[in-house]
Amino acid sequence: MPLSMNREVFITCAVTGSGDTVSKSSHVPITPKQIAEAAVEATKAGAAIVHCHVRDPETGAPARRLDLYKEVTDRIRSADIDVVLNLTAGMGGDLIFGNVESPLPLNEKGTDMAGATERVAHVAECRPEICTLDCGTMNFSLGDYVMTNTPSMLREMARQMTALGVRPEIEAFDTGHLWFAKQLVEEGLIEDPVLIQLCMGIPWGAPDDLNTFMAMVNNVPSNWTFSAFSIGRNALAYPAAAILAGGNVRVGLEDNLYVGKGQLATNGQLVEKAVSVIEGMGAKIIGPAEVREKLKLTKR
Repeated sequence: MPLSMNREVFITCAVTGSGDTVSKSSHVPITPKQIAEAAVEATKAGAAIVHCHVRDPETGAPARRLDLYKEVTDRIRSADIDVVLNLTAGMGGDLIFGNVESPLPLNEKGTDMAGATERVAHVAECRPEICTLDCGTMNFSLGDYVMTNTPSMLREMARQMTALGVRPEIEAFDTGHLWFAKQLVEEGLIEDPVLIQLCMGIPWGAPDDLNTFMAMVNNVPSNWTFSAFSIGRNALAYPAAAILAGGNVRVGLEDNLYVGKGQLATNGQLVEKAVSVIEGMGAKIIGPAEVREKLKLTKR
């Protein structure tokens, strides 16, 4: 796609994620009440979209319980804000092998494999405006964990999301994921306007150096809307990179715990940081109503 700075930018805040971050920062929201409050905080700071996972309220471990999603959704929708709700559909594809000498049987403690209908059950129940579709399989982080999303699974999940009237946000962790995303669009399983998130710096997907990032950007069709983020130390630099490349911005405690060296952040502070970058570059921040118009979303 032609490289041109985006001058009308929306911010997505990924408020909690499913990573092992609860022990590293007390600001990571755990309960549905805390997640909803974090979403409100991020919205008031300037986010147009909030991207939500849920966690076990007792342990902070990642969860995909329907009742937790329902409570988060109801709390956000009843709050005194307007925001576009984006729920993850990435859970249920977690495959953990035994070890290098005995890969089978699978490690039951961390393996969580579910069928397509079960993986989108909370989407059908809560009807967010957007939900994510992790568009590929990859070795994820350390050890014997594989994030598993087969072509058949992705086709069926995309079919169900589209039938529900929920806009899939394609999450691409590497160039092959973009390639398959184009195939889903070509097959009519994902409808226009297409929304994609470029997920940079996650081991062992696409590294977040600028050459790799631009290779990803250059493989995004010009009529798609894209956003981008990186995790860890380069997270705070990526709003500028994304805008210059023609995209939108994602920040939040799912991706990065710090607002400065040694300074633990809140979601609101990370959004405020992104706002200052966007406005400092001379771009305009657009809100949820403009995002709905751009992406042809129906307010719930």
